[in-house]
Amino acid sequence: MKKEAAKIITVFSCKGGVGKTTTTINLAGIYSLMNKKVLIMDLDLNSGGVALSLNVSADKTIYNAVDDISNNRFDDITSYVGKYNDKIDVLSAPKDPRNALKIDSKYVNLIITSCIYKYDVILIDTAHNLSPISLSALDKSDSTLFMVTNDPVDLKNARSMIAIFEDTEIDNYKVVFNSSKDTGKDYFSLFDVKNIIKHNIDYTIDRSFYIKDIDKYVIDGEILTLNKKIRASKKSDIIKLTKLATALLNVKTPVEEVK
Repeated sequence: MKKEAAKIITVFSCKGGVGKTTTTINLAGIYSLMNKKVLIMDLDLNSGGVALSLNVSADKTIYNAVDDISNNRFDDITSYVGKYNDKIDVLSAPKDPRNALKIDSKYVNLIITSCIYKYDVILIDTAHNLSPISLSALDKSDSTLFMVTNDPVDLKNARSMIAIFEDTEIDNYKVVFNSSKDTGKDYFSLFDVKNIIKHNIDYTIDRSFYIKDIDKYVIDGEILTLNKKIRASKKSDIIKLTKLATALLNVKTPVEEVK
């Protein structure tokens, strides 16, 4: 039976510190519980932290893959990924941020193409700017999660970005309001946020999903959605995130099956 192409999901924002990487990693955990083979591709090339957050070895990175493609040495993408577990692989951002400048967006398209039949889901974490690299990811994606928070600067930037999406006819995105980030910032209600960005909020990550000692889990390289303690204490939040994950795949997987 011919394998289906992976669903490509890009997580994007226009400000750092909005929970983009954490959301990407949490989705990977949920998909692994759904028995999906997942690749997390870290396209935050200057300051990507996926491999560090998961304690995944980054002996080779996307820079090495691009360098080998451009010099006709590239063989198979599996030579460049690090393993988190049996279901989750990571293609890391360059260890030296200077190498980010050497990566042309055309090679990103080639790398995504080389992965598309090896995985069920490709999750792309991006930088918070509309660079050629980010545009390539957005163009290749089946779905994009556009993360926003209650931060005034973030919301102003989000309004401008949504206008750009409309002008460029990018319409395969969902706006995710992350109220679990910076829970002390309650400047605007959900109604206010919708009015500021001139767009509906498609999904909300509730403030109840705020985890005070999240740095402990990062240091230990744990995925929150795979941690039994977190899954028990944040059950309703995990269910909501699981519903989002299944909707992005356009499949009907009962939430009860993801345990």
